[in-house]
Amino acid sequence: MSDPANFLAFVAASLILIIIPGPSVMFTVSRALIYGRRQALLTAWGNAAGTFCASALVAVGLGAIISESALAFAIVKYAGAAYLVYLGVKALRDRQGLITPPEGERAAPKRTVQTIGEGFLVGLLNPKTILFYLAILPQFVDPSTGSATAQMLLLGGTFALLAALCDTVWGLVAAAARDVFRRPKPKLVLARTGGTALIGLGIAAAAGERA
Repeated sequence: MSDPANFLAFVAASLILIIIPGPSVMFTVSRALIYGRRQALLTAWGNAAGTFCASALVAVGLGAIISESALAFAIVKYAGAAYLVYLGVKALRDRQGLITPPEGERAAPKRTVQTIGEGFLVGLLNPKTILFYLAILPQFVDPSTGSATAQMLLLGGTFALLAALCDTVWGLVAAAARDVFRRPKPKLVLARTGGTALIGLGIAAAAGERA
């Protein structure tokens, strides 16, 4: 893509979507509130990796299959929705770190690989991002200026980087708020709020119509 104006237009469109809180933001925030800053940052960048992987799959042709097949689209949509609901239920049931005193908050941290993996799956299966890649991203690709696949990878990488930076900010803010709510009851309320939000997003994703 050789047109800087086109690229800047894509960045603007991406930021509009990214700034609106969605599954990745809510998941990062919930991890920050429950486990702290480090887990939130790992989640944010794991999510970015999954988001870029989704764009790569679209770039190599899977996007065309999903666009043309109602069944394939439904599978992706419901898989993403189900995973969000699963994470929400897990957040509601997981009280580790919520009832310990401040000095014991790091007694049972989540494993790094597990945290990154969960973030990766949220990014990969995020219905909001998949719809963006299918409906919006191709509009900024101009085959006459070079490889369409390379352009989609560049745009997808740009989107993933912007999303990671946004999620990082959300995670840092939420982690700072977590320090204010050190008592068990407020922390439990925050965790339940995050879990409920994830479930709500999953249900909304499942109920959403194809654009």
